[in-house]
Amino acid sequence: MTRATLSEVLIPARAEGRAVAGLVCLGWEDARAYRDAAQALGVPVILQAGPGCRAHTPIPVLAAMFRTLAEDCDVPVVAHLDHGYAADECRAAIAAGFTSVMFDGSSLPLDENITRTAEIAAMAHDAGISCEGEIGFVGYAAGAESRGTDPDEAARFAAETGVDAMAVSVGNLHLRTEAGPGLDEDRIAAIAAVTDVPLVIHGGSGVPHAQRARLARETAICKFNIGTELRQSFGMALRQVLADDPQAFDRAAILSAVEPSLRDAATAALRSLEAPC
Repeated sequence: MTRATLSEVLIPARAEGRAVAGLVCLGWEDARAYRDAAQALGVPVILQAGPGCRAHTPIPVLAAMFRTLAEDCDVPVVAHLDHGYAADECRAAIAAGFTSVMFDGSSLPLDENITRTAEIAAMAHDAGISCEGEIGFVGYAAGAESRGTDPDEAARFAAETGVDAMAVSVGNLHLRTEAGPGLDEDRIAAIAAVTDVPLVIHGGSGVPHAQRARLARETAICKFNIGTELRQSFGMALRQVLADDPQAFDRAAILSAVEPSLRDAATAALRSLEAPC
């Protein structure tokens, strides 16, 4: 069994000049495909359950699913609650067996974000697991605008919350369906200069692959969250499977046919953190 905490994969990644992918899961087939891709490449993986996933699958079920996937795997697998907005949600994930939780207080005033994140971080550490927080606000494509991370606020947030990883807003956006212009490397450097906490990029699908790889090697960014490009691959593969067999109706057969494409997409995402510029 290779379940790991977030710190157990991010600390070695930073020391070795690489990053770990946080792959956003929506169900069993994609989570299994992502685990299999990581196993084949021999790299750790963070399986993430975000709000969309949790809306239709209970937290205890997701915890059991991630635990099962880790049991017959040789690489470290982190079971991560992504974008937890309430203490009760984080507490439930910890009780169910997640090895990492993110409390997202990024829409709150700074002092409240620090206070509430520190409470969740202490709760997680008491349980022997990791905690991620967010400072600044990462916006959404065609949605809420970003608020860039202020380095001074980041320094205070890291020092006062005790988080094990810190998500930052440096030109990244959630739900981008194609690569954007890239991240603000001067802001990343300014943040990294005032804290030793591993940095996290949400909205990793919108970051050009070459920049992902270079930032993983050269900066304090140790985790890229990747979801949209994987969901795009799922949608395209599903449409193709149904077009090839318009009479198909069995859910297990349909999703089994889609899974190889999901595995290929996850493999490409994992490799994008290591490919040369």
